[in-house]
This record gives sequence, C-alpha cells and structure tokens, in this order.
Amino acid sequence: MSRLVDASRALFARLVRRGAPAGEGGPALVDTAQPGPADPVLMATVLALVAFGVVMVYSASAVFASQIFHDGAHFLVRQALYAVAGLVLVVALARLDYHLLRPLAYPMLGASVLMMLYIAVGFGHSAGGAARWISLGPIHIQPAETAKVTMIFWLAYSLSKKADRIRSFSVGFLPHALVAGFVMLLCLRQPDFGSAVMIALLTFVLLFTAGARTGYILGAALLVAPIAYVLITRSEYRMRRIQAFLDPFAHRFDVGYQISESLMSFGSGGLSGVGIGDSRQKLFFLPEAHTDFISAIVGEELGFAGIVATMLAFAIVVLRGLRAAFRAADDYGTYLAVGLTLFIGIQAFTNLAVTMGLVPTKGLALPFLSFGGSSLLVNCAAVGVLLNVSRARPEAAQPPRESGSTPARNTTTNGPRGGSLRPAAAAGATV
Repeated sequence: MSRLVDASRALFARLVRRGAPAGEGGPALVDTAQPGPADPVLMATVLALVAFGVVMVYSASAVFASQIFHDGAHFLVRQALYAVAGLVLVVALARLDYHLLRPLAYPMLGASVLMMLYIAVGFGHSAGGAARWISLGPIHIQPAETAKVTMIFWLAYSLSKKADRIRSFSVGFLPHALVAGFVMLLCLRQPDFGSAVMIALLTFVLLFTAGARTGYILGAALLVAPIAYVLITRSEYRMRRIQAFLDPFAHRFDVGYQISESLMSFGSGGLSGVGIGDSRQKLFFLPEAHTDFISAIVGEELGFAGIVATMLAFAIVVLRGLRAAFRAADDYGTYLAVGLTLFIGIQAFTNLAVTMGLVPTKGLALPFLSFGGSSLLVNCAAVGVLLNVSRARPEAAQPPRESGSTPARNTTTNGPRGGSLRPAAAAGATV
C-alpha cells in the first residue's frame, strides 16, 4: 500500500515539475505583474455551460413558473441576471492576481463560519426540512456553498506556508483537520450531510496533495467512517433515501418517486431526445426539475447525446483545471487550483450520479446549469480564480547564490521529510 501511495505522489510530482518554471534547484521567481493569457479552452467551455444552463432552466421551469408565478419567464430572468453577474465575476477574478487573495483567506473563512453560526442558532431560512439559507430580501445566500470555497482558500494558504512541516502531525495535519471538523459540524447542524462530506473530501485531497503523511489521512478517514455510519443509520430521512436508491420502483409512489421519475425522464429521451421544450416530466411529474434534477430534463430533451456532451464539458473543465494546477507558479496556486477543480468536478459527478440512480439522493445543484444564484456565483468565482492561476507568469532571473550555500533540493514524499508535490523553491526565494 505504501509503495502505491509513493508511486502516486511521484507521478504527481513529475507532472508538476514538467509544467513548472525551470531554474537551478527549483522554480524561478515569477513576475506576476505581466501574466500571460488565461486558458481559452476552459473559458470557452464555462461560457458554453452557463449559456446552456440559462436555456435549460427556461425549458425546465416555464410551465411551473406560469402556474405558480403567472409568468413563464420568472426563473429565466433571474437565471440570466445571475449568469451575467457570474460572468462579470469570472472576468474580474481572471484579471485579479490570485496572490492578492492570500491575506483574505482568514477573513473569508471567518465570514463563512459566522454565517453558518447564524444559521446554527436558529435564524436561518428553512426550506425542504432544512435551515440552510440566509434571506436578504429576494436574495437567499447558502453559507455552506461559500464555506466550501473559503475552506479551499484557507487550506491552500495554510498548506503553502507549511513546506516540510506538513509532515508533522501537530503542525501539518491536526490544525487543518480541526478546522475542517468544526465547519463540518456546522453543516450537520443545518442539517447538510452532503456539504460535510464534500468538505472532508476536499480537506483530505489537499492534505494528500501537499504531502501530509498518508497514515494520518487514513487514520482520520477510519475515525470518521463509523461516525458517518451512525449519522446515516440513525436518521430516518437518510435511511429512506437509501431505500429509494436500492429499489426506486418498489417505492414508486413513496420515497422513490423522485428518482423513479428521473429515470423515466432519461429513458424517454432515447438517443437524440424529444427536443428542447418538449419534456413531459417537467409537467409537474418530476420535482425540482429546474434545480437539482435539471440533468434529467437534459437527458429527456437532448437524449443520450446531450448527456454525453454535458459530461464531456465537465471533463474538460476538470482536466484544464488540473492542467492549471500542475503548471501553477507556486504551491499556493497548485493547491488552490486542485481544490477548486475538485469542488466543481465532485459536484457535477454527484449530481449526475444521483439523477441516474447511481448514488442515494442528495440535494446538490449541477454546476452552471441548475437554477440558483448562490451556486452559480460561487462556481463562477471558482472558475475565475482557476483562469487566473492558468495565466503563465514569465520567469524572472534567479538571485545569485551566496558562496558556500547548498543548492536547494527538490523534495517529494520519497525524501526523508516528505514535502509538497511541487518542487522546492530555490534558496533565497520567497513564494
């Protein structure tokens, strides 16, 4: 097992070094004042997903909006406004040097924690049996969504400062595990089990990427597993979701209703679909058709071809995000890009898996497509930062070494003290 882990980390290290700036003893200093262009493939893919999301939200919600709000364009107008705001956010963050976000890591995480505490003490807006939102007039903010992203920013900032100390339990592992655990408890208080699991996954992946000891990560996973089991088995509504997952059509008119209707929606689409706007399941058969289960409407109206195209688009986003991580100028950029890429990728995979009946039902939006301002804006912000990380920073001259100094070594987990998956910085260089 240890050889497999070491081999995986060595592969990551080689990929990172392949795209990192060259220089004796490590990457060169970078001039962040004149970065290159952002990744055009990533930008074009996200633009296509956002535009497609506006179209599908209108298609999935027009009948419902006409019945409830007497305005078929009710959700269309709102989603279009969210999309414009999101794209403005993408462009702004793509231009803003991501290094300027480092000092904001603690304030952003603190603000998210305060909002979640506000909900935890009973002031949150309730819907669907859970209090997960803060209402500001017509705007509803979901602090758990912002907490996931701010956790990534904080972890990237904290891990990038640790360097070789990441191998230490008291410095590299315990503080990050405690903070993540506290945020997970706040998620469970809402209750929001899915967000708690997401934060745990992001934390473990970033710790692994940074070079934390595998034993600590596996030990924490083994400690969390029985707690998760108890939380699931002692929760009536979670067990009902598992029953619906195991045999949805046996509970066709009970707990399995939503997933059964979703599967019928996919089945009705066939290879090429029934056509945009012609879905039957959105006629008050499939609940949450324009939000969590919008991919089922995509499958019905555009068929297997539409779902494959959607999955390929998300695969491109993930691959280009990891490419940006491997080519980042420093550890902070690498950890930031890995975390934000996984944040988008895990959401997309989970949503598609839920709607296809591959995992138990979980209320999770499909990034860029599902209706919802909080989800769209948070995901657009994540893409904006990814685009900025993807901008090539030109190399600067290495500072001269002092006589008698020892060249800095590249550290990986195969070394005596382990370390980050990125090459060590040159002697005298600061990140």
